[in-house]
Amino acid sequence: MKFGKFGSSIILAVLYAALARGTPMPFAAKHATHHVREISSDLKLESYHPPTSYQTFGSGIDHPLRKRQDATVESSSVAFVESQLGVKTEEVNVKSTAETEEASHAYLQQKLNGIPFANAVANVAFNKNNQVVAFGSSFVRPSKAASSIPSIKVEEAIATAERTLNGKFLVEEFPAPTLEYLAKEDGTASLTHVFQVRNEDGTTWYEAFVDAHTGELVSITDFTANAAYRVIPITSHSPVDGFKTVTDPQDTTASPRGWHSNGNSITTETAGNNAISYIGKHKNTTAQSGPGLQFIYKHDPSKEPFHGKNADAARVNAFYVVNTVHDISYKYGFTEKTFNFQNNNFGKGGKGGDRVNVSVQDNNGTNNAMFATPPDGQNGAMVMFLWDLSIPGRDGALGNDVIAHENTHGITNRMTGGGTGRCLQTTEARGLGEGWSDAFAEWTEQKSATIKDWTIASYLLDNMSGVRFFPYSTDTKTNPLRYFELSRQTEVHIIGEVWANMLHNVYAALVKKYGFSKTAHTDPTGGEGNIVFLHIFMDSLSLQPCNPTFVNARDAWIQADVNRYGGANRCLLWTIFASRGLGVKADSSYADDTTVPSDCAA
Repeated sequence: MKFGKFGSSIILAVLYAALARGTPMPFAAKHATHHVREISSDLKLESYHPPTSYQTFGSGIDHPLRKRQDATVESSSVAFVESQLGVKTEEVNVKSTAETEEASHAYLQQKLNGIPFANAVANVAFNKNNQVVAFGSSFVRPSKAASSIPSIKVEEAIATAERTLNGKFLVEEFPAPTLEYLAKEDGTASLTHVFQVRNEDGTTWYEAFVDAHTGELVSITDFTANAAYRVIPITSHSPVDGFKTVTDPQDTTASPRGWHSNGNSITTETAGNNAISYIGKHKNTTAQSGPGLQFIYKHDPSKEPFHGKNADAARVNAFYVVNTVHDISYKYGFTEKTFNFQNNNFGKGGKGGDRVNVSVQDNNGTNNAMFATPPDGQNGAMVMFLWDLSIPGRDGALGNDVIAHENTHGITNRMTGGGTGRCLQTTEARGLGEGWSDAFAEWTEQKSATIKDWTIASYLLDNMSGVRFFPYSTDTKTNPLRYFELSRQTEVHIIGEVWANMLHNVYAALVKKYGFSKTAHTDPTGGEGNIVFLHIFMDSLSLQPCNPTFVNARDAWIQADVNRYGGANRCLLWTIFASRGLGVKADSSYADDTTVPSDCAA
């Protein structure tokens, strides 16, 4: 998450003017396939992702191996991709698979000369009847491909990327470099050395693609987006709502050995299987204040964040919120099999060794927060800064909404694309990521069937309007954002506001129809609207293609409802999306469309 609303009045005036303009901007045509990153003041790098085709199939269609009892998800997905795209078996590689309650998923890469493509990928989802319910693909037919034998040594490539990106390839921590093809906008394919480069002080973490023949840095994946505990309950926003002592909040299904176990032994600090929270270095955690895992540290809001026990209160609160989000999301489908963050996966699938590292009161910035999501098996990294917009300053680790927002970046980046961390990279996809993060954070704080307008970061900003341009609301006068807004925006957080407000409206409609469960955080089995919402939210992430568009994400929501609820909410979803311009005829022109399927028309 990167906050851009506060700052000079000139910047605000420009942004508000952008919101008010009525003319689509030419740059919008690249939202679904490109993203420009400013690496430094004199270097901008534009990444390219081939256009994605995406189809959903309702109750499902057959695939070539459906009647074969020995067929696996891997073999079935390869056979289906072959049948749909006319490629050969040796041109397809299964990168990963995932299992959810309602579907099995395969995530594939195109191959050439035995080498996989980084950005030509596909995904196939199968329902419980072993029929295909979703298929996405960005496979390409290169007009020309570079030789599969590199002429630049990987050591040279690493030196170039380290110098250009101001970071280091950490040999002991990162996966070994690989060779992958990269599809380019001109229809050719470059051979690239691929490896990770990180600058912890600069809070950057990239996957670098260096041309294996020219030595040029040609693209990057940006992994960042931007017992008893005295804490701010997850349903609350900030210290303004008050601290409370909560006892044994862990969920024994999601965290079978509790929050203070590394899988084998018990810790007595803010460290465990799902997360570790610290200041400065990993060893600077907060120890229990009393025997029996008591973490009772009183926060003094009249003092600066680093005064007295305030730092301990912040570490404890961050540890509590990250673990609570882990347990909630686990109950709704973000498990070991769908690439979650845990050191020990208890033999349940996925790769372990990747709890979330939470840096509290990080001194590498102010007035911001970020989350880096590398591939499954590598630690997620959350960075919470101090905020100096009030006197005394405020601690990002006490803004539950911002912590939940950041944590959700990890969920969406892992579940989209099969645990690679590569699949929310285009401008439009990154905007969706910001929207999901706001929507999940809001979900944790809505307390009843009366749906309130919602803002994010109001405590940290010391302003009740929060950091977004409009509160999330069902009232079009309060929040006028529609799909058309994408045609005149490049900033991913503004794009995210459009999606988050659509989801706010979906949430409100589902709660109005089905009611509200007060136990939704711990019991996902009910039929109340807030439970239905989060199930569809989570299910859709695994269904959608790599680098989804708004249209893809909408279709994945509608398909997720078919998979889990038999399409009971199909017309409700169509009606809400269409009411904000994302109707049946909505496309990459970003023109508003309010059309719904004929059987949903009132």
